[in-house]
Amino acid sequence: MNMTRQKILIVGGGSGMGLALARHCVEAGAGVTIAGRGNDRLRQAREVLGNPTGLETAVVDVTREDQVAALFAGIGRLDHIVSTAADIEGAYRLLPELDLSAAQRVVDSKLFGPLLLAKHGAPRLAAAGSMTFVSGIAAYRPAARGSVVAAVNAALEGLVRALAVELAPIRVNAVSPGWVDTEIWAQVAGDRKAETLAAMAERLPVGRIGQPEDIADAICFLIGNGFTTGTTLHVEGGHRLI
Repeated sequence: MNMTRQKILIVGGGSGMGLALARHCVEAGAGVTIAGRGNDRLRQAREVLGNPTGLETAVVDVTREDQVAALFAGIGRLDHIVSTAADIEGAYRLLPELDLSAAQRVVDSKLFGPLLLAKHGAPRLAAAGSMTFVSGIAAYRPAARGSVVAAVNAALEGLVRALAVELAPIRVNAVSPGWVDTEIWAQVAGDRKAETLAAMAERLPVGRIGQPEDIADAICFLIGNGFTTGTTLHVEGGHRLI
């Protein structure tokens, strides 16, 4: 897809799915701003992407409304906003072990963060623009230790549908990934990451685990398709079928 003259903000663009999306958009000719909480990670991402001239970085904590407002005040006009950001550290716990503060961080990053991005970002978007957020398979295939993430993913998809109505004609969508090989799995499975992902790959109809590029491709579809809004696009290798 040709993204020449498009301006795209990717929150969470310093790693994983967001970084894969940033690479795709830069290569397609877009002007891209990747945003995240850590300046070191953003600097590393810029280096990984080859320091392209069309790439900017911005430090922001999307759970802080003052920082989100300041981000958009300085960024100017946009065509698309994407957020892949999620803080799930400590959230995958059985209920007796669950720390409420960890649960709150998931809610803040995956629900209130997108809400703040929509509140302050919508006035900066072109009428033909879009917002895309990332939910996840846990909303459909919840497991023990995953109650908080399942609940927040489901809530985010509800938010997406409501925003698509309220912010029209701006399009608002979600991508729901399945198991994707990203850094998050080090938090979820620890030393058993490779074993855990390999076992799921054997169960999935596609015979493999997802890669960040798979999700980036799906987000690019939603960015480019002007007739899709209020939709959750499932990119999960058939996980909902097993």
